[in-house]
Amino acid sequence: MKNKYTVLVIGGGTAGIMTAAQLKKKDKNLDVAIIEPSEYHYYQPAWTLVGVNEYDYAKTRRSMQSQIPQGVTWIKDYAEKFHPEKNTVTTRSGSEIAYDFLVVAPGLVMAPELVEGLTDALDKGVVCSNYTDPENTWRVLQQFKGGTALFTQPTTPIKCGGAPQKIMYLAEDYFNKSGKRKGTDIVFATAGSVIFGVKPIAKTLMEVVDRKDINLRFGYNLVGVDGQENIAWYEMADHEKEYNHKDVKVIIDGKRKGIKFDMLHLAPPQAAPKFIRESPLVDETKWISVDKGTMQHTRFKNIFGLGDAAGLPTAKTGAAVRKQVPVIVENLMRLMAAKGLSDKRYDGYSSCPLVTDIGKMVLAEFDYDNNFTPDPKLKQLLIRDSSKEHWRLWMLKKYILPYLYWNKMMKGIDV
Repeated sequence: MKNKYTVLVIGGGTAGIMTAAQLKKKDKNLDVAIIEPSEYHYYQPAWTLVGVNEYDYAKTRRSMQSQIPQGVTWIKDYAEKFHPEKNTVTTRSGSEIAYDFLVVAPGLVMAPELVEGLTDALDKGVVCSNYTDPENTWRVLQQFKGGTALFTQPTTPIKCGGAPQKIMYLAEDYFNKSGKRKGTDIVFATAGSVIFGVKPIAKTLMEVVDRKDINLRFGYNLVGVDGQENIAWYEMADHEKEYNHKDVKVIIDGKRKGIKFDMLHLAPPQAAPKFIRESPLVDETKWISVDKGTMQHTRFKNIFGLGDAAGLPTAKTGAAVRKQVPVIVENLMRLMAAKGLSDKRYDGYSSCPLVTDIGKMVLAEFDYDNNFTPDPKLKQLLIRDSSKEHWRLWMLKKYILPYLYWNKMMKGIDV
């Protein structure tokens, strides 16, 4: 194995693979390597559907070897330490890899330890998460007999902020079709003050909430999960409010409120990986410190960061990565040619496919300012307003997007 590369990429997820693939399309002779320890690459957006038995989990996994772009060196190891002043990265095996340019895209990690009791409760009994084991979510839904079905999320940034409510809408559909809906109270408890930050999408989702008779609780900051007593504990924010009250069991303990549940689905707290948090690359929030337009590191000009671990004020989604990669690739090509940065800027675009029923979906697309920014290409699917529920958007989610992911995006083709 060589010990120096023109471009070294940290991470074999969506961001890392796409960046390497697009770089090689620009220059097939470019010397690129990826540091990634995993045997497999997962298409995680489909895990929402796995959780209600609408997608085969096995089809979300492919070997990492099959996804490494042709001509890119795969360093099957863990990145451990950054030495930006020397332009090197040390791996767990002790190798020191040098680079001219570094792209940092390691994704994020689940951090259940940030919520008291969650490590012991998660994926055991009736506490489940599509983020960790979507097949177990389906088992929990099947075993659920009625009572309080609680859906919640942490205060940390998470992959696709809409995912904790997507599974709720799908679960309600399943409960209804399986005869479990009567006698079931569905509760969504969130630290936020609104159902979604983009107004046209929020309007549609509130209509869905009304149709499905869901109890919303805002200002609920998750701090603990008691897996023995089946209680989710919250500290209350000043903007606490409730919509469509349901008489579920609530326990008052000082400044905390506990919601008694018969099943709980949640997104665990999430964070940048430890080797990132402890590196010189992060800001005070422990995410990679980058310019939000160019994604160039704020201190080390030959380093770029993107994807879930980047400190960007937008949603952490594959759709965001799709728009970030071309900006970084163009900037890298210009810097390698001794030119200045491109005028192209990432505007914070992200999207969240919000499945509202089995067979219906809304597509939330937005920028840094939460402006609704639908992709003009949707007109090819005869979709005039993606802020409204549509069966064609469901087809996009279940069939078209996975095809584009594996056959276009991972191959470096801009879609």
